[in-house]
Amino acid sequence: CGKLPALSDPSRMRSLKSLDRAVLRCRACPRLVEWTERVAREKRAAYAEERYWGRPVPGFGDPDPRLLVVGLAPGAHGANRTGRMFTGDRSGDWLYRALHRAGFGSQASSRARDDGLEMIEARVTSVVKCAPPDNKPARVERDRCRADFFVHEVRMAKRLEVLVCLGGFAWDNSLWALRELGHVVRPKPRFGHGARVQLGPYLLLGSYHPSQQNTFTGRLTEPMLDAVFAAARAALDPAS
Repeated sequence: CGKLPALSDPSRMRSLKSLDRAVLRCRACPRLVEWTERVAREKRAAYAEERYWGRPVPGFGDPDPRLLVVGLAPGAHGANRTGRMFTGDRSGDWLYRALHRAGFGSQASSRARDDGLEMIEARVTSVVKCAPPDNKPARVERDRCRADFFVHEVRMAKRLEVLVCLGGFAWDNSLWALRELGHVVRPKPRFGHGARVQLGPYLLLGSYHPSQQNTFTGRLTEPMLDAVFAAARAALDPAS
């Protein structure tokens, strides 16, 4: 997540695919590089026989999405292990079931990068592209990643209409990205489950993150998560 000279060259950075390649090359945050690689070496006992991804994780899904699902960062033993966002942990189990029920995914589970899952008009991504220690990126790490990658990810999605923000971090940084693209609303909209705000051509929807802390306690239920993606579907296809 460092400065990317290629971003100033439109001939090389016209697509999300080219941005994803830049994400894979990034080693700009030493703390995150060291952490992701250490986790990949030491592993969790349950995955001791697996080869971890152990590097930045690009977004996953439709190359020309209308819906962008935004999280905080890859999970240490989820996406940092499998190489696909929200894949390999219980948060992803909840998310991909909901996406499938709303018609945004070809199947209800995401297990590995070669499991055949295809996203339908949707892309799943994160503000920070490397797994951070304790799931808490430093401010400088957040600032680099969102400026060098995330804002361009939004900009390059030419058909994008709806962003679903999983948690307050995703909400705040999506507002930042849209402000950078010239879409400002005041006062700043507050995050909450079911929150929604229109900024220019973009609809921002808030959802509690499908973390175990939220799902085990009942703060987030599957019907609550389904309602957010039903709202996204209704916004994209009002006649359906």
